[in-house]
Amino acid sequence: MEKIKVFINNQEITIDKGTTLQELSVDYQHDFKYDIILAKVNGEHTELSHVIKPNEKIEFFDLYEREANRVYLNGLIFIIDYTFKKVFNGNIKVKHSLDKGLYIGTDIKIDNDKLLKLELEVNRLVESNRPIEKLTVPRSNAFNYYQKVNKTEKYENLKYNTNSYLTMYKLDTHYDYLYSHMPTSTGVLKYFKFNLINDHGFVLTFPTIYMTDSIKAYEHREHVFNMFKESFEWSKRLGINYVNDLNKIVSNGKINNLILTEEMEKNSKILNAASKIIEKGNIKIVLIAGPSSSGKTTTTNKLCLALRSRGRNPKMISMDDFFKNREDTPLDEFGNKDYESIDALDLDLFNEKISDLLSLKETIMPEYNFITGEKEFKKTMQLEENDILLIEGIHAMNPKLLANIPKENKIKIYLSALNDLNIDRSVRISTTDNRLLRRIVRDNRTRGHTVNHTLEAWSKVRNGEEKYIFPYQDMADITINTALTYEIGVLKVYVEPLLYSVDISSPYYDEAKRLLNFLRLFLPIPSESIPNDSILREFVGGGCFKI
Repeated sequence: MEKIKVFINNQEITIDKGTTLQELSVDYQHDFKYDIILAKVNGEHTELSHVIKPNEKIEFFDLYEREANRVYLNGLIFIIDYTFKKVFNGNIKVKHSLDKGLYIGTDIKIDNDKLLKLELEVNRLVESNRPIEKLTVPRSNAFNYYQKVNKTEKYENLKYNTNSYLTMYKLDTHYDYLYSHMPTSTGVLKYFKFNLINDHGFVLTFPTIYMTDSIKAYEHREHVFNMFKESFEWSKRLGINYVNDLNKIVSNGKINNLILTEEMEKNSKILNAASKIIEKGNIKIVLIAGPSSSGKTTTTNKLCLALRSRGRNPKMISMDDFFKNREDTPLDEFGNKDYESIDALDLDLFNEKISDLLSLKETIMPEYNFITGEKEFKKTMQLEENDILLIEGIHAMNPKLLANIPKENKIKIYLSALNDLNIDRSVRISTTDNRLLRRIVRDNRTRGHTVNHTLEAWSKVRNGEEKYIFPYQDMADITINTALTYEIGVLKVYVEPLLYSVDISSPYYDEAKRLLNFLRLFLPIPSESIPNDSILREFVGGGCFKI
């Protein structure tokens, strides 16, 4: 047998020519907690069916790596879709994330007994370790298959794909494509749980990169669930359920009407929030929180305008101005400065200044200088009887904040960009990806940051959100979805050139390529018709508010 040399974790080894990554991975499985599910070959993520070539540099991953976790989840969706059809002759629709899980709708009624039966059948499929075969098929064959199985939205999506051949994955007579790499067999998909939510939906929970021991016990997030439900119903009224519905509006020249309609709806949400604040009567503080790139600055400014229109005088404070001096910033578990932690804020100073303001004292307020890493005390602020204080920051939901202020004197608003658009019934659009695209554009425009810089920082931002923001999101009195159905088509125009700047040698090349492939599904949307007070202007520029 002819031999070839390759490199595993930078160590040279000799293997038989024709060996696949799957076969080689067996020798390295002992180094991993979970089954190896994906590899990198010469820096690019690669499925385990790949036949190894001479001098290739190889790394293996289990589901603790971000892309491998995506492969694991998509593998689960693939086999659940297959099993649900086989057992119940029904269909599933993957809708949105919910408390580290995925909410999946069904077109037939389900109960705990049916969900248990589904779980048993999926487990049998896993135990049988059936192959998931990767195929390259003519585009016309994919058209015909999706027509035959009545997956209309998948068929429609192909109209915007000009490739002559497409990748599909096969399990028995079930074919699909989930816009990512896939496992090579069902046997690695061992860990999952189903949680019944209602008679037409359940939550799939699974190991994530944020879990250290086992699958997190599901906690229902009613506010977030209802926000998604309301957003889906709104999009349904507009006739937009999938990306191809949006593309049809763009190609028919009707996008301007959609933009104006959506912007009016977002403004109505802010006006409604202002009305609720006024109705409370004794509210002195409005706390506004949300993860990175959720549109906190624009929403806070627009809420100020809405409150003024109702006779109140709002004043704004950013919690960023209360960062500790850089030298006093706490460190994370890796010894790096942890700017996402609530302990990165000078809470004693924050509580002192807020108490002074509520006592109607003239107060010298801090302003954080991000260049020097120190607070500067140059401006004064004083509240009057009719004033209301708006405090914006990622930690505004945290119960440690202003615990001394009576609950009846404050109200909490949580913002999130919960994208309600699906690619197809099996593939949702990640709200995290939506926010990441926003951040890439804004970082480059306002701070001159490269895509590499933003992607490097993004994992730290996400870790901070998991620790310090998401656990408190259901403590909000008001929730507002800041995502716009049309926005990815607009962001595409700005972010595509930036993503193409990522060099193949970059550790973030694969992520840039993934985002580019995702954006190919959308027709570009020009930004000329977007109002200057739109949340989207916070990211693409041209807005009327100081960012």
